[in-house]
Amino acid sequence: MNFTRWSARLPGTRRAAARDDRSSVPAARAEYARPEPGSGPADGDPPKASPGASAEISEESAGQTSGRPADQLSGPALLEDLSAREILGRLPALVALVHGPDHRIAYVNDAYAAAFGPRPTGATAAEAMPELDELSLLPLMDQVLRSGTPRTVKSRKVRSGNSYTVTCTPVATPAGLPANGRSKNKNGRNKGSEGGVLLYAADVTDHAEAAERLRASERRHRETAVTLQRSLLPQELEQPDDLRIAATYQPGGTDAAVGGDWYDVITLGAGRTALVIGDVMGRGVRAAAVMGQLRTAVRAYARLDLPPHEVLQLLDGLAAEIDASQIATCAYAVHDPNEGRLVYASAGHLPILVRDQDGTVHRAEDPTGPPLGTGGWIHTSGTIALPPGSTAVLYTDGLVERRSEDIDEGVAALERALSGAKGSPQVVCDRLIRSLGVTAEHDDDVAVLVVQHPARTGTNAELFHNASLDLLGGIEAAPRARAFATGVLTSWRFPVELCDLGVLAASELVANSLQHGTPPMRLGLRRTDRRLIIEVTDGDDHLPRRRRAEPADESGRGISIVATIASSWGSRRTPGGGKAVWCEFALPQ
Repeated sequence: MNFTRWSARLPGTRRAAARDDRSSVPAARAEYARPEPGSGPADGDPPKASPGASAEISEESAGQTSGRPADQLSGPALLEDLSAREILGRLPALVALVHGPDHRIAYVNDAYAAAFGPRPTGATAAEAMPELDELSLLPLMDQVLRSGTPRTVKSRKVRSGNSYTVTCTPVATPAGLPANGRSKNKNGRNKGSEGGVLLYAADVTDHAEAAERLRASERRHRETAVTLQRSLLPQELEQPDDLRIAATYQPGGTDAAVGGDWYDVITLGAGRTALVIGDVMGRGVRAAAVMGQLRTAVRAYARLDLPPHEVLQLLDGLAAEIDASQIATCAYAVHDPNEGRLVYASAGHLPILVRDQDGTVHRAEDPTGPPLGTGGWIHTSGTIALPPGSTAVLYTDGLVERRSEDIDEGVAALERALSGAKGSPQVVCDRLIRSLGVTAEHDDDVAVLVVQHPARTGTNAELFHNASLDLLGGIEAAPRARAFATGVLTSWRFPVELCDLGVLAASELVANSLQHGTPPMRLGLRRTDRRLIIEVTDGDDHLPRRRRAEPADESGRGISIVATIASSWGSRRTPGGGKAVWCEFALPQ
């Protein structure tokens, strides 16, 4: 062991004095200077050490100096004048020396004794040094003794609460310190001398406690972010009549900060459903808060029943206002059961995947605009078929992105997993998560939304019907609409009261379209297992609104009547121009 580099830290040595008092450097140099020829020491003066004197300490010198009186060690001393025992004894770190395969104690310094108490020389470490067992050092010492290679363990805690970083270094002999009960041969060597291990332990309690406080703070911050994130996600997904939906959110592992992934399902009325998936490009509470604001805004914009690209256009401006440093990706899709397809728009998000009933997977490629918050882009809508028996998957990048591969490879792996995934939406969610290797220690958030359009057969299919009638206008349109509605609702075996309410609602909506709309006009009736839907479309894009009619007014009561008798009503502009006005009646269960 080289003690030279320790000498500057040892109190009472000339090197320490030279370090503390820079002004004494010349004097220190003079003290170490070689004497001039012919000017040897005076009689009785001790010889001065030369600069070339070795710092190595022999066993004999160790034995001689270890017994020097304390008054001879009180003043400044040269490193060459100190024995190994004196150097180790003055170290503030904990030092212990053991020898032999059973690790018998040869030496412990004052710092070690102050920390754990004095230790009897010659006793085995397993018996007399229980702290080594608490630090799990005994097997490590065996390994060091066998291999001859130093080993270090960091921040190990003992029962007293202190933490230590310990280095175990092999020594060929007990560093000049004679083992108890061993005699020396004529060369001064211990008879039967065996190798040993020098333990050097630094007290890192303050550092360990600070690190633990930091970890606890990070855990609390993460738990707060996860709680906020989960509270902002839907607590229970809406389940439309024509779709079966499940979703999964999994936060990243303990070493990953929580992100801003979110999903949502919004029923728009008239059987239509909005599906949303998004990801805020950030971590922690701030990302979760931005996510919550965007999700709330999406629900508000969805109630306007706007096309998907217009919803994203509004979100784009809002995202920049919320936080210009935070950007987000989002995919917004609308399902209409009468059309059997998804109309969607994407703001920098990964493509929607749709699996047909035969296992073929389609990817919704275009159009894709830049992420929300970037501004200056006109989003557009696209379509992808979602026929009965198919499954659509919306997901965030945490499911498919890996550090070691391109994200397109991850999407391709998801396509392969989806092609063989069958079962309920929740089963498909779980299978996709497992297939993509997402575990509890995953390094990113994962959100998955699975949407199935079931193929209904048998008695279940009898609960879903559609009927429509084209209206040419004129005074005969209203009577034709009433007659058509009466016949259809009767054939669907609705109660008489519900039939009467349905006919009245259809008559009022048609009358409103005849008075305020333009051809072409169409009356549509749809029943599901839970509701009756009546919808009238025409070529005028002026949306009706409910208003209070004065007693003398001859019109303006139609929408109020519909709103009073129906469970809900609404209107929207249609993509090709014109509008649709609808109302719903809940079926008796």
